[in-house]
Amino acid sequence: MERPLFAGPEETEEILFSVLIPAHNEEKYIKKCLDSIAAASENCVGRVEVIVILNRCTDKTEEIASSYNCVIVRDDRKNLSQIRNSGAAAARGEIIVTIDADSRMTANMLSEIEWHLSTGKYIGGGTTGRFERMSLGIVVSALALLVPMAIKYGAISVGIFWCRKSDFDTIGGFNEDMLMSEDADFARRLKTHGKRFGKKYGTLTKAYMITSCRKFDREGDWFLVKHPKLILAYLKGTDHRHADQAYYENQGR
Repeated sequence: MERPLFAGPEETEEILFSVLIPAHNEEKYIKKCLDSIAAASENCVGRVEVIVILNRCTDKTEEIASSYNCVIVRDDRKNLSQIRNSGAAAARGEIIVTIDADSRMTANMLSEIEWHLSTGKYIGGGTTGRFERMSLGIVVSALALLVPMAIKYGAISVGIFWCRKSDFDTIGGFNEDMLMSEDADFARRLKTHGKRFGKKYGTLTKAYMITSCRKFDREGDWFLVKHPKLILAYLKGTDHRHADQAYYENQGR
């Protein structure tokens, strides 16, 4: 019998990567995400576990994740930081990698992460990203959010995050007081942590993330430009109403 590509809960061998995927009704997207991780795992079969953190799912997300031999964790709280941290608490890998269920990684992602960490120069980091389609509205909307975020959080990359689990634990994982922009907050704290040891926050350029345009497909490409209060909510990070609108009560996001 062929060995499963992902290390399941029964795996007894040493695990190198724990990939965390928060999932709130993601049956339309998660298969492509898992396929991309599978392609990136071909050189380290049995050493990659994928942890899917189910959040109030009522669709086939769990069934799909189980068919890929993923580790299943449940967390029904409306807080992405808590959801991600629940996955990290179950992680057995040396390296933590986060990705959203509607995103995909290029096939060289895990090898690039392993190489960067092996140099001893990087505390961890993020990656460059691309939307699956582009338009003027998407570009302007993205800039309308990214520019003020860069002013607040500095030069960091968001999307996929990677670091050693020991460093993840040292900085306390994701800030559970944050309902939005918890990823940017995490990146800034990881970068600060790395400076204490003379290490850089790295941004992968040879590997990258491809993310869906589902929010733009649903709300229009100029959505963020037309909703400046949502941009302010991202900057604040603790706005319950806008967090529910963007994530926790948005089944079709």
